[in-house]
Amino acid sequence: MQGKQNVSELTAMTTLPPLTHGHSADGYVQVRGARENNLRNVDVDVPRDAIVAFTGVSGSGKSSLAFGTIYAEAQRRYFESVAPYARRLIQQGHNPKVEQITGLPPAVALQQRRGTPSSRSTVGTVTTLSNSLRMLFSRAGTYPDGASQLDSDAFSPNTAAGACPECHGLGTAHTVSEASLVPDTSLSIRDGAIAAWPGAWQGKNLRDILTHLGYDVDTPWRKLPKKERDWILFTEEQPVVEVTPERDRVAKPYKGRFWSAKSYVLHTLLDSKSATMREKVLRFMETGPCPRCGGSGLRPEALAVTFAGKTIAMLNAVSMTELAEIIRPTTELTAAGTASRKQSSGEGNEVAVAITRDLLVRVTVLLELGLGYLALGRATPTLSPGEMQRLRIATQLRSGLFGVIYVLDEPSAGLHPADAEPLLAVLDQLKSSGNSVFVVEHNMDVVRRADWLVDVGPRAGEGGGEVLYSGPVDGLATVRESVTRPFLFPNGSGTKNDGGPSASAGKAGARRDATGWLELQDISRHNLRGLDAEFPLGVLTAVTGVSGSGKSTLVSQVLAGVVGARLHPEADTAQQPPDEDPDADAGAGASPHVNAGPVAGLEHVDRLVTVDQKPIGRTPRSNLATYTGLFDAVRKEFAATETARARGFGAGRFSFNVAGGRCETCQGEGFVAVELVFLPGSYGPCPECHGSRYNPETLEVTYRGKNVADVLGMSVDTAAEFLADIPAASRSLKTLREVGLGYLRLGQPATELSGGEAQRIKLATELQRAQRGHSLYLLDEPTTGLHPADVELLMAQLHRLVDAGNTVIVVEHDMDVVAAADWVIDMGPAGGDNGGRIIATGTPAVVARSTESRTAPYLASARQ
Repeated sequence: MQGKQNVSELTAMTTLPPLTHGHSADGYVQVRGARENNLRNVDVDVPRDAIVAFTGVSGSGKSSLAFGTIYAEAQRRYFESVAPYARRLIQQGHNPKVEQITGLPPAVALQQRRGTPSSRSTVGTVTTLSNSLRMLFSRAGTYPDGASQLDSDAFSPNTAAGACPECHGLGTAHTVSEASLVPDTSLSIRDGAIAAWPGAWQGKNLRDILTHLGYDVDTPWRKLPKKERDWILFTEEQPVVEVTPERDRVAKPYKGRFWSAKSYVLHTLLDSKSATMREKVLRFMETGPCPRCGGSGLRPEALAVTFAGKTIAMLNAVSMTELAEIIRPTTELTAAGTASRKQSSGEGNEVAVAITRDLLVRVTVLLELGLGYLALGRATPTLSPGEMQRLRIATQLRSGLFGVIYVLDEPSAGLHPADAEPLLAVLDQLKSSGNSVFVVEHNMDVVRRADWLVDVGPRAGEGGGEVLYSGPVDGLATVRESVTRPFLFPNGSGTKNDGGPSASAGKAGARRDATGWLELQDISRHNLRGLDAEFPLGVLTAVTGVSGSGKSTLVSQVLAGVVGARLHPEADTAQQPPDEDPDADAGAGASPHVNAGPVAGLEHVDRLVTVDQKPIGRTPRSNLATYTGLFDAVRKEFAATETARARGFGAGRFSFNVAGGRCETCQGEGFVAVELVFLPGSYGPCPECHGSRYNPETLEVTYRGKNVADVLGMSVDTAAEFLADIPAASRSLKTLREVGLGYLRLGQPATELSGGEAQRIKLATELQRAQRGHSLYLLDEPTTGLHPADVELLMAQLHRLVDAGNTVIVVEHDMDVVAAADWVIDMGPAGGDNGGRIIATGTPAVVARSTESRTAPYLASARQ
């Protein structure tokens, strides 16, 4: 609706157009006049009690219809029923721009998003299974003799009653040790053995104090008595002595206070205002499992309680498949069996049976969704968006709701085809329970299983926003303007649209051969144990396997970490965002420590580039214009105009990141943070510049009739024509269009971009660079969030990188992409502890014939 006008008022003055497809209004959600984002006054009827797929290319408007309009209106209506006092304590969405929606039940949204950044959030807390497990230990655990029964909170590391006092429930401790403080024990204190101490005068002062205290500063550290070494490094004492500086007898004596090396490091970390100093002392800290709780985050009293002979920390660490087997015997006890059990244990009482039965039912749902390899203690930041969404789906299945619309954002994203099958069964279960399931989906196998299809397009941005078809899935075969149609019916209703080459264009019968090999040996990380892996150079390699098989660990962590660490230190190991965008994140930061043996073939690689789906920035200040660097060229053109020269405006005047030309109210962001007492802050348009980012004087300068804010408001397609004669900008815009991002606005805030869009912006930024040497490109599920037509554009660019003499390795589930690769490395055979092995390697044709690979049958089908 427009502004804050009431829906009931609009209802009174709106006449509904006739229903389409000849159906009655009963059983349908009727949308009239939807204008959210690029939707063009859309009218559409969507059936309830059905699985409805919303399709269209990225940016077509399908999410604006499903989430931005239908779900947003359901949420708005719910909040209208909440008391005003309570309403202001809840994070509310926006009021959608729509004239009227009728037949709308309550809605639940399950959107794609990364695991919460909190290290305290785990699989157990997301699914609430941890609550049941804690109750099981509290009411039915085996306690030590004489121990009192503990409340369930005592078994949680996130409560004051349960958190380990040493690590405060985090399970990790940041400590110092003799090895970290004194890396070279052959040195004496005078020669700098205590590396953690400050340099210059401060270090000399501490050494002089030790001399006056009677310690030997000239003997090699390792020859000093352990008692003396421990006192110097770890004492909490801070004696003050009168010091006469050594070798400077003219200087006056002074009072000097001693700090142990540990005290100095901790004091600097806590109190120093110098980031450089804090970073320096961080090198002397060691991070590892808390020695007091063994990494569990729990108090000793909780760890003394067992169930089935295991502590709660042990059950949190095992896979859910194993957890189900541990609790299953208790669930099978009968009433007679519980009566005969020893009451001192509690493990066989009725409470234990009831709790374990409920646990088993809920865990079984997760097993059916292919998540049995996860442990309840697994931190959510380590989960993929697909894993997180399946966890939330499983939780909803147990909610028992009916008559609800579930709006899901690409539920198959990040799933191997074998894992997608049980997901479809779960969606059917939600529908059979009396609910409606609306899915925004790019996976054509999922779309074919839907009851109804709403196709939005035909293109993206200004070229989209129309509902091309709404009806049974088969009916789309007659809609020739649909970009989805040829992918949904590849063998029976026409040819591919002319939106770009097919994913396998130019590849049939023309596989490229490796120019060399990158070999890693004895890899150990997560479920990879002593693994040897070989990656061909000069080709496109797809790494496949079911969820949890170890493919992302192998490529994004191990390969990226080893190559990044052992490549030439001066090499440019990651694409760096331009200076104009200080908030940008290229997604290729420090790699985690990995255990790996010898590495061969690095001499053939000059550069490592990781292209992931992390945001290109964390605030509205970042956008694709600044990230790609094309905005530098735009600012120079504005500075070269006659008006700018007359006023003395340089290129910096047109930057919204520095003072001068920007709006100072929002400091060039175009948005202002709205701080809410009980909620995370949100953003709203700046009341001064209304989102333009600049002050009035800057906006008076025009280039070809447009000011700098107008240019930032242009789509990539429009800007490509407007800025065609500016080489630096034109080159960037050309590559952005080639990866299918022509619909994005130049100044579109990074906070509004999807992970797939962020990844393609990074790829476009890389493509516009002048090639230098042999680059190794690593991409983790690059097709996530992409329509098949967009996948074709992406694959054309990846092939282009390889044809230029580089190596591209992708972790991928899209079998059409895998079939178009030169080489395949398939991992498995399953997830978690049952994965971590390389099952098959070779060309797609070879892997498709493997009898052990779970990928093989799907790959064979894609190659037909």
